[in-house]
Formats: sequence, structure tokens, C-alpha cells
Amino acid sequence: MTTTATTAPATTRATTPYGLTATRVLRSEWHKLWTVRSTWISALTGVAFVLGVGILMGSTYTSDGGDSDVDTVVLTLYGTQLGGIALAVLGILVTAGEYATGQAHASFTAVPRRLPVLWAKAAVHTAVVFTLSLLTALLTFLTAQFFLSGTDQVASLTDDGVLAAIAGNAAGTTLLGVIALGLGAALRSVPGAIGAFIGGVLIVPEILGMLPYEAMDTAVRYFPTQAAGALGTATPLPGTASPGAALLALVLWAAAALVVPALLLKRRDV
Repeated sequence: MTTTATTAPATTRATTPYGLTATRVLRSEWHKLWTVRSTWISALTGVAFVLGVGILMGSTYTSDGGDSDVDTVVLTLYGTQLGGIALAVLGILVTAGEYATGQAHASFTAVPRRLPVLWAKAAVHTAVVFTLSLLTALLTFLTAQFFLSGTDQVASLTDDGVLAAIAGNAAGTTLLGVIALGLGAALRSVPGAIGAFIGGVLIVPEILGMLPYEAMDTAVRYFPTQAAGALGTATPLPGTASPGAALLALVLWAAAALVVPALLLKRRDV
């Protein structure tokens, strides 16, 4: 008696076109950023502060007003100090805001490794804020120069150091925003991160700078806000870090602000 052996057809493993990739995590974070109302409010507020103060400074400036020694880029982009705070709040909302709404649980469930979510948030925020800051700075400078025509503060984009200062202004604002984003991810609290940014990044260096110690005065030059200020001047100011050193210091501060939440993500629950 013979038997016929039948071989079952080999099963093929189902493949899905929806695998987790870095590109898809980035796309997800991009989508989440622009579908939240707070993004538009923070971004428009930041632009309004920079543009509004720039127009005010340009339209009220007179050559005999005592500000002729102020750097032209600094004068026209003085509103960056306020606009930068609005964009820093945006960075905090990008991370800490998800913990407040519970969205973080869904994000980390979809991306169990967790760290790609943090890197994607930082990348999307950096790209958006730098582009927005650069375009706003260019528009503000050109608009203010319309009012400054005929004064001793008239300048153009082709003047020495002007374009570099405008780009440096945008880079400084962006890196301060990354620091705020890192604080939000580490503290997981919107009020706590805003308080830490205002107190630790904006106020503490000013207090330390008033101490009568030369070493402290030198160290404060490389603190985030002071370094960002040094990047946004067409003419180097005395007592400030060089643009290269200021940029390096800001990059290191931003990197440190991201490393802390990255370590915490690996060591504690959501």
C-alpha cells in the first residue's frame, strides 16, 4: 500500500506597508505640531512681537536720540527678546503639553523605543522655528529700514555682518527654543518648565552677572541668553563672546537639555 505525501503550500509572512520608520515618526510629529491651536498662537505671537517692536523702533528713531551707537541689527530686532519667549513656550508645549493631555502615552505606545519621538520633536521644532525666525527677522529688518531711511541707522542686507547677524539671531532663538523643549520633556509639566526657563535661563544669568567676580562675568558670557545675544550683532560688542564661541556654547546647552530627558525616558515609565 502506498501513500501519497502532500506538501502544504508554504505560508508567506504578511508584510505591512506601515512599518515604523524615522521618516514616519517625523511626519507624525509634523502633523501633531500643526494640528494644535497653541502652535499657531505661539508662532503668531512670536512674529507679532518681533515685527511690531521692530516697526516701533524704526518709526520712532531719530538720529539725535542717543542710540546712534546701538548695533543696527540689534535695534531693529529688539523684539526678539519677547518673541523668543513665545517660541520657547511653543517648545515646552511640544513636549510637556503631551503629558498634560495624555497624548504622550499614545506616542510612546506607537513608538516603544521612545527616543525617536524626542529626536523627531526636536528636529521638527528646530526646522520650524529657525525658518520662521529667519523669515521674520528678514522682514522686520527690511521694514524697519524703510523708516530708518535718512538716519544714521540706515543699513542694507549687503553691509558687512548684517546677514550673518540676522541668521545668528534666528539660530539663537531656535537653540533657546530647543533648550525649552528639553526642559519640557524633562520636567513633564508646562508651568514647571516655563518657570524653569524664565528663572534658570533668563533671570539667573543676570543675577550672576552682577556678582563682583571676573571669573563669573566671563562664564556668564556663555550662558544661553547671553550667547544668543552675541550671535545677533553685526558688530561684535565688547564683553561678549565671539560668534563662533557663542554658537558652540548654545549648541552644547541645547544638547545637554536634550540628553537629560533622553536618559529619563530610558529609566522611568511614561
